[in-house]
Amino acid sequence: MISDELQGIISQMLKPLRDIPLNVVVEGLTGHKVIPFNKRSKKDPKVLEVLKRVADEVMQEVNRKGIIKSRPNEVGNAIEPFVVAHLNAVENYEAHTPVAVSGRKKATGYPDIAFTDEFGRLNYLECKTFNIKNIDTAQRSFYLSPSKDFKITADAHHFGMSFEIYHDGNAGDEHIYKIRSWKILDLSKLKLSIKYEFNADNKKLYDKKLILAEK
Repeated sequence: MISDELQGIISQMLKPLRDIPLNVVVEGLTGHKVIPFNKRSKKDPKVLEVLKRVADEVMQEVNRKGIIKSRPNEVGNAIEPFVVAHLNAVENYEAHTPVAVSGRKKATGYPDIAFTDEFGRLNYLECKTFNIKNIDTAQRSFYLSPSKDFKITADAHHFGMSFEIYHDGNAGDEHIYKIRSWKILDLSKLKLSIKYEFNADNKKLYDKKLILAEK
């Protein structure tokens, strides 16, 4: 029989926290600030112009070739190399996989890309795709998980570059995806939710004490 105190703690955990600003989460987990976009500054609007140009160039290249994938949720990762290549083609810009706290480049997790702008500032960029039919729904599309080896290692702007994709035919058993539009986001204004979950690994799940029968 669990205690009333423990039962109360577990019940509280099942209530999701909502509308937590990204800048609060990042600074709390990493100690680094998320710098908001400042349209009145001399530097930030110039970076935005570059990101807009890059998004246009990525859309044009993808639409010439198409991205061939089995499922639409695989397209986001496929777009990242296009974004990195076009950022690196901009004079005085350098884009790469973020270097984590350990000093190693880390591909998985938030954010997708780190880039240095013409002013020598580090920026982070998350690449996303969306279907216009569900853009106003409650479908979860952004994830940030705590990590001992975080990819956020400096105060920086956090941008999002999201592409509207659509199905444009098939290539054998797979689908051809192209881009219809794009959005540049200031993620410093993003509100997050958190919902706890209980989990177990295979070692615990298949413990001999749990097995009732097997063949």
